[in-house]
Amino acid sequence: MPRILAGAVVGGVVWLVSATVLNFALRDGWHDYASVEKAMTFTVPMMIARLVESGISSIVGGAVAAMIGRDRTRPALGTGIILLVLFLPVHYSLWSRFPIWYHLTFLSSLVVLSLLGGRIAPVRRRRFQVA
Repeated sequence: MPRILAGAVVGGVVWLVSATVLNFALRDGWHDYASVEKAMTFTVPMMIARLVESGISSIVGGAVAAMIGRDRTRPALGTGIILLVLFLPVHYSLWSRFPIWYHLTFLSSLVVLSLLGGRIAPVRRRRFQVA
């Protein structure tokens, strides 16, 4: 159980780091995006790019969680739930700034894509040895 919890927490941290790195790349590569980011006046292509960024981060975070937790489902699900709990209040406060499809896609993808990442991760289970 401690390994599963550690995997879930580390998966969340990996999500935050990878989303940050991908967002820096998006800012550097797309001048128009960088110019509207603070005001959060994104166009539909920009919102889709943000969702792709989050989706990649969720898959990577779920995969890392599964590898650390040595289980394909529970640590990745834990990562998705942790992220969902962290982002629900944020999206509630931003509800009027984005269309509902954006919020629903983002929030649901945190759990679904974290689980997908866990399913595709190469997980090595601990083998018990008889002495």
